[in-house]
Amino acid sequence: QVQLVESGGGLVQPGGSLRVSCVASGRILRLNTMGWYRQAPGKQRELVATITSGGTTDSADSVKGRFTISRDNAKNTVYLQMNSLKPEDTAVYYCNAEVNWVNYWGQGTQVTVSS
Repeated sequence: QVQLVESGGGLVQPGGSLRVSCVASGRILRLNTMGWYRQAPGKQRELVATITSGGTTDSADSVKGRFTISRDNAKNTVYLQMNSLKPEDTAVYYCNAEVNWVNYWGQGTQVTVSS
């Protein structure tokens, strides 16, 4: 059984920073692309950023220059460093990963940007 567990969400003021993490656990033979998605109330889930096993990254235009995705392959962990946060970044952030050629989702972590 493979699980993705996120941590690090919370409440932060506009302009602040936050880092969320996601650890993949279980019987992992191959951990391919990992990424972060988010879903705000009343909106569809959207891509935030992805990173391949080789370290190639991609991100949404709305977060370019503010968010950085990284991973530690030895720890099966992906990170999302979020800087210069805006109220419109408020959402539930979901970890996604292709593990053993199967797509998995985490349970989500709430990020709220508010003064």
